[in-house]
Amino acid sequence: MSKAINLNADLGESFGAWAMGDDEALLDIVASANIACGFHAGDPLVMRQTVAAAKKRGVSIGAHPAFPDLQGFGRRRMDIPAAELEAMIIYQVGALQAMAAAEGASVSHVKPHGALNNMACADPALAECVARAVHAISPQMMLLAPAYSQLAIAGERIGLPVILEVFADRAYQDDGQLVPRSHPGAMIHGTDAALAHVLRMLDEQAIISRDGKRLPTRVQSICVHGDNPEAVTTASHLRRGIETAGYIIASIDRL
Repeated sequence: MSKAINLNADLGESFGAWAMGDDEALLDIVASANIACGFHAGDPLVMRQTVAAAKKRGVSIGAHPAFPDLQGFGRRRMDIPAAELEAMIIYQVGALQAMAAAEGASVSHVKPHGALNNMACADPALAECVARAVHAISPQMMLLAPAYSQLAIAGERIGLPVILEVFADRAYQDDGQLVPRSHPGAMIHGTDAALAHVLRMLDEQAIISRDGKRLPTRVQSICVHGDNPEAVTTASHLRRGIETAGYIIASIDRL
């Protein structure tokens, strides 16, 4: 079995005079960047600068589309008709593709953000909507989707290359879904705790729930949230620990 593993982060989430995270530091650590496309965060200049910084480091570039929710950072649930939502996703990915083309780069994958991602993981109809939008852009576009999600199932059903991800800094429920952020214990704090969580999932090729339930799955990519104040420290510690355990960090297009 290949021991290549991807480490990704959600980046480019500053806009205007508002700064979020330390993208430059994270781009020196991760192998793939999911770049905000303006609907929950990001703006044209930030998008282009993040693309250029990722390309310079050989970090693969992904689009991070969201609900139109700047005020709520894309974390509020929305009910948008399927045709309109598909168009919104295509619009956002297309904007990032244009920025990438301007920098001589390309977009390798799509990973939905926040509430859009969480809802698509649980709702088969919404998952199909997201998968259709990505497939309409390109049947070869990779979909970065959480393991044990309806989104991963929908992507595979429509024929997209699906990369299964787990979260270093989030706890899981027994059904494989993330513990909601509003619940106690949703976030895993501390670099050692995050590394132990990740290594157990990698070694067992399974999601391990908060209550200890084991859910077998391929584990191909690990996400560190770039908006977490501990993101750089956590990502650096994770990379060292994963490599020490014998895994090779690879960009998403080299898995």
